[in-house]
Amino acid sequence: MDVAELLVMLAFTLPISFLPGPNNLLSASHSSRYGFNNSLPLISGMVFGWLILGAIVAYGALFIEENKNLLKGLTYVGVAYIVYLSYQISTASTVDNDEMSEEKLSTGTGIMLQLVNGKAFIHLLILMTSFGTVFGGSFIGKMIVVALNVGIKLIGWCVWGLFGSGLKERFDDPKASIMINRIFGFSLFCVAVWIAIPK
Repeated sequence: MDVAELLVMLAFTLPISFLPGPNNLLSASHSSRYGFNNSLPLISGMVFGWLILGAIVAYGALFIEENKNLLKGLTYVGVAYIVYLSYQISTASTVDNDEMSEEKLSTGTGIMLQLVNGKAFIHLLILMTSFGTVFGGSFIGKMIVVALNVGIKLIGWCVWGLFGSGLKERFDDPKASIMINRIFGFSLFCVAVWIAIPK
């Protein structure tokens, strides 16, 4: 294990994991609507999805990097999906307990968001091409990097989820809840626009 390279990787991963990206904002908005405990299936889906995506990128990093059209296509599919989620959040009303089980997002949604998230692809590509040999150049070594990365991401998702849950408890008024939904929905839409803009 290259300790210096590991420290640089952590310096790369930590700030990104706590910035307001699609996963963090979705964790916060869902928790503000349903509470943190009811958001755990969504967050667990994000974990599984990130691990699956990490395995795909670790195995085919060079192929994905060389096929720019594939990466661009996945990015725009992801943007469309994030815009759809932002619309669902911003137009949502308050939730009664009877409606909760029917409307809350599932583990599958968390997985799907990772698989169509162009930003996640780029993040993992950078991780693999820059730090993929921290634990050796084998596929197992790369998956250790992915697992460490998803552990840090999970902390960020939970922190944002707890933040959203705190908003739910603080602003229990239906009008305030709708306003919070619209703010989170608009923020998620802005993230989608940012991802879509050519860099």
